[in-house]
Amino acid sequence: MDNIVKHDVVVIGGGPAGMAAALSVWDNGVTDVVIIDRETSVGGILKQCVHSGFGLHKLGRELTGPEYAAEYAKRVFERNIKVYSDTMVVDINKEKLVIATNRQGILKIQAKAVILAMGCRERSRGALNIPGTRPSGIFSAGTAQKLINCEGYSVGSKVVILGSGDIGLIMARRMTLEGAKVEAVCEIMPYSGGLTRNIVQCLEDYGIPLYLSHTVAQIHGKDRLEGVTIAQVDENRQVIEDTKRYIPCDTLLLSVGLIPENELTKMADIAIDPVTNGPVVFQDRQTTVEGIFACGNVLQVHDLVDYVSDEAEIAGRGAACYVTEQQKDSSLVVDVKPGDKIRYVLPQKLNVNNSQGKVDLYMRVTEPMGRTVFTVCDDKGNLLSKAVKMRAMPGEMEKITVDLSQIGSAESIVVKGEAGK
Repeated sequence: MDNIVKHDVVVIGGGPAGMAAALSVWDNGVTDVVIIDRETSVGGILKQCVHSGFGLHKLGRELTGPEYAAEYAKRVFERNIKVYSDTMVVDINKEKLVIATNRQGILKIQAKAVILAMGCRERSRGALNIPGTRPSGIFSAGTAQKLINCEGYSVGSKVVILGSGDIGLIMARRMTLEGAKVEAVCEIMPYSGGLTRNIVQCLEDYGIPLYLSHTVAQIHGKDRLEGVTIAQVDENRQVIEDTKRYIPCDTLLLSVGLIPENELTKMADIAIDPVTNGPVVFQDRQTTVEGIFACGNVLQVHDLVDYVSDEAEIAGRGAACYVTEQQKDSSLVVDVKPGDKIRYVLPQKLNVNNSQGKVDLYMRVTEPMGRTVFTVCDDKGNLLSKAVKMRAMPGEMEKITVDLSQIGSAESIVVKGEAGK
């Protein structure tokens, strides 16, 4: 099929980021916007997150994941935004030609602007090189969550969880509520990678032990998992042999990190940040390819879905302005760089000329810190912004605001974090 369909804005992904971005495009005056989603219904990962804790920031009330998704899906359908469901995007280029496939055949869409909202995937056992056999009973935490919450299966009765990311912590509680015994949660780092509230609500409230600086050193079992050997690791993350101990279990859940789904991003020759594994973007979430925007977990892994929606609205507004040619010309591009104690900063670039107002910079610290002073300085050492946080953790995103009018002619700005007194 050589016919090419034309749309002003194409949003790739129907999860919380994609829906919020499409709504933002519509609400900013561009009504020819469509969503392409590979699943039968929109909602993305939220459909399997049956726990509460969503929407407090964005909607002012506490919802479960499916309820939060349903609220945004209702808004999408109220605006009659077209959704290409059960449709997989297989290619995209710099000219914003989107090629997708579904049961009807090949679909080609020429867009004026594209918003990438493909989310992320879980890191698998293959990326960890854990020694041992390959029995059944080993799942990523998200897969186990879908099997239990959406398919109604019981995945095991005696569980060990490797990694203390938010999904792993939530699944520790979920497995306990299902009647399973969670023997241990092991984290290779000396600190947890999840939100503090999840550590308290999912582990401490249920008496589940968390072993920091520990990993799974061996997997045992032939047909079904029979047990794992856990061990402490040194400062180089190498196993300390005399700390090994065996834990009998029939299930191992892996919560060892999320990887942004950026295969399509690379097809369009968009620059990728090696730290976030997501696209390099400007403050309007436009990537290094003009007219292609990114938001949500495909850009950076977020803590809360509320912040995903906030970021998607920025991308939607940027795409709408691009299509209607309302974006302001800017010849001065300022690089935003991470400094001491900062792992990454997003956006990585700022358009400054003719731009007024303030921009929020998002970042993560490299290690747990107590009272922390965040500063933004230009390349001449001038202080542009300062913020104080009583506690900063790598698992929790931080934010600082900078006024564009103060940047002047600087070529770069640096965000730093230091222990405050």
